[in-house]
Amino acid sequence: MRSPLRRARRTRPAAAGLVSALLLTGCSSEWEGAGGEPAATPVQDVLLQPLGAHGPDPFTASTVRNTVPPAAPGRPPGDEGRQVREVAGSAAGLYGGTRAIGSCDVERQVALLTADRAKARAFAEAAGIPEANLAGWLRGLTPVALRADIRVTDHGYREGRANAFQAVLQTGTAVLVDQYGAPRVRCACGNPLRSPAAEASGVHQGDPWDAFDPDRVITVRPTSSVVTSLVIVNTTDRTWIERRTGSDGDQDKKPAVEPACDPDACALAGSGTPDPADPSPDRSSPDPARPAPSTPPPDAPDPSGSGGTGTDPAAPVPPAPDPDTEPYPDPYTDPGTEPVPDPFAQPPSEPPTVPDGPLPPDELFPAGPAPDQPETFQG
Repeated sequence: MRSPLRRARRTRPAAAGLVSALLLTGCSSEWEGAGGEPAATPVQDVLLQPLGAHGPDPFTASTVRNTVPPAAPGRPPGDEGRQVREVAGSAAGLYGGTRAIGSCDVERQVALLTADRAKARAFAEAAGIPEANLAGWLRGLTPVALRADIRVTDHGYREGRANAFQAVLQTGTAVLVDQYGAPRVRCACGNPLRSPAAEASGVHQGDPWDAFDPDRVITVRPTSSVVTSLVIVNTTDRTWIERRTGSDGDQDKKPAVEPACDPDACALAGSGTPDPADPSPDRSSPDPARPAPSTPPPDAPDPSGSGGTGTDPAAPVPPAPDPDTEPYPDPYTDPGTEPVPDPFAQPPSEPPTVPDGPLPPDELFPAGPAPDQPETFQG
């Protein structure tokens, strides 16, 4: 007769397999929305990921470009309290970068992911986008670097699936950001990123970096409408850069209106900035399954990279005239147009009367200067 203990031991592998299967299948395509909705179930372990580490089960090799990583903004004197826990994705100074150089090689990231069909399928499912649109979606992201330690839901690739886990990315980490200001890809490993779990608590795992402070880890709140550009900090000279979303840095320019604060201190103060006012008519709702609108803002250079109008992207663009106040064009300024006499010109007091019969030319056109009024001839 078999003992109950032996029967219990034999059932443990099957139960463990069932739990593993549930965990693997429980985090898939039910996350939708801009930047990804919070994970379905909170995960207590939070992995600390240094900026250059591949991390567990990377999707691809690193696509990080060799640029200067940005430093975290300094704390104002006397600010020893808890940092704000949530910042809008459109906040000026939340991200940094090098002028005219993207922090990630987007085309290499596209090539690495699309070369492996299984990885492409797993990545698209974790990111919440159609697999057929993967390359276009990646090209619509913006390469920048973090200027704060940020908590996210990361995904590793194992056994043909994307496995979600909570993570904190170190300041300086190169990421690809979507059109709502949310980090979507970690370039050191090619992993898809989503918003963190709703439950903020957790046990940090891994070796903390020198400046790590759990009370100053933030989350990024995706904007509710598409943003056309991000105002980031230039890591080489600590100035402001305006980077158009979906560009690789080749269209970087000085912001027309710079933030009224120092780049080293203003990024993470307060609760972030509200959604920016988007003058374009297309303010579609967040949909990660659809790329951002391809229509650039009125002052944006040609996004095709072919040169567009040939203007310098760094040069300021003059504002368009107000159609309500613009004067009507003068139709007679064209050199090929014959001038038309003014019908409202002052007529002579009385037209000249020509007598019957021929007259000598001298009487009709007397010599000398013409008088102010034409002569009147008696009939």
